[in-house]
Amino acid sequence: MMTQDEKSPTATGYRSGFVAVVGRPNVGKSTLTNALVGTRIAIASSRPETTRKAIRGILTTPTAQLVLVDTPGIHRPRTLLGQRLNDVVSDSLSDVDEVAFLLPADQEIGPGDRMILSRLRSEFATKNDAGTLTWRIPLIAIVTKIDELNRHDLVAKLLEIQEFADFTEIVPVSALRDDNVDEVRSVLIAHMPVGPQMYPEDQLTEERPEDTIAELIRGAFLEDLDDELPHSLAVVVDSIERPATDGAEGSTPGRARVMVSIYVERDSQKPIIIGHGAERLVRVKKRLRTPVNRIVGMRCVLDLHVKVAKGWQSDPKKLDRLGF
Repeated sequence: MMTQDEKSPTATGYRSGFVAVVGRPNVGKSTLTNALVGTRIAIASSRPETTRKAIRGILTTPTAQLVLVDTPGIHRPRTLLGQRLNDVVSDSLSDVDEVAFLLPADQEIGPGDRMILSRLRSEFATKNDAGTLTWRIPLIAIVTKIDELNRHDLVAKLLEIQEFADFTEIVPVSALRDDNVDEVRSVLIAHMPVGPQMYPEDQLTEERPEDTIAELIRGAFLEDLDDELPHSLAVVVDSIERPATDGAEGSTPGRARVMVSIYVERDSQKPIIIGHGAERLVRVKKRLRTPVNRIVGMRCVLDLHVKVAKGWQSDPKKLDRLGF
């Protein structure tokens, strides 16, 4: 057990490194990443497979800098897209300094959790002659959604997770209610190796503006759409055209134009995305006006075009074109 002085980064110098945030789909990875960074860098939704890329959030304090790699949920893939999402997780695990394994308090430990633990053991554990496993990097269990349980049931869940694996530490949290987020931050920093600051202190993500805007748009549609359609939805920002200083034809004075392609898999899905009288497109534009302006750094016009890419989730060429 570490003493408080040993846990303090100032005791041994500045700490920095990469944390892989892993877990089954829909266990709160994006919600926790956003809470730790202090702003919305990844879309969070109650739908599985919301995260489709390894989104890196940067948490900087006076004594440490953590790069949180929010990964897609590890699952048994049903499509080529699903397989590529799992590949993203494998790539993200290749060079990290610690792992945050998220386990929801309100769900039983299941086959998906055991599959993830097995993968983590193959990547980061060493077995000695006596057959005992030793972790080469810290493995932190983050027990999410604790607001769903009473105190008695939470204690039982923590004991169950303690038996599940030899975790370096176990930390309960409700990121949605900002309950114990500071303790998660402290524990992750405490187990990070000594190292230099890697990014400017005001940088919050590695994502390009185009990628951040595309995720915001997809997240806005996720909040409105039926269960099946979100999996068929992909968003690409084709360009951000800043206003010409000479008042060139086609430019909007004082505004940037953000050109966006929204892809679905079937012709019948286009009117669902557009909405009656284009009401859904208009609603998304209004909802995202302020955050998109902030990302681009000036007033913007969102130019949304809905297109069909049939069967894109299982078509390697289309997946490549869409950035997967």
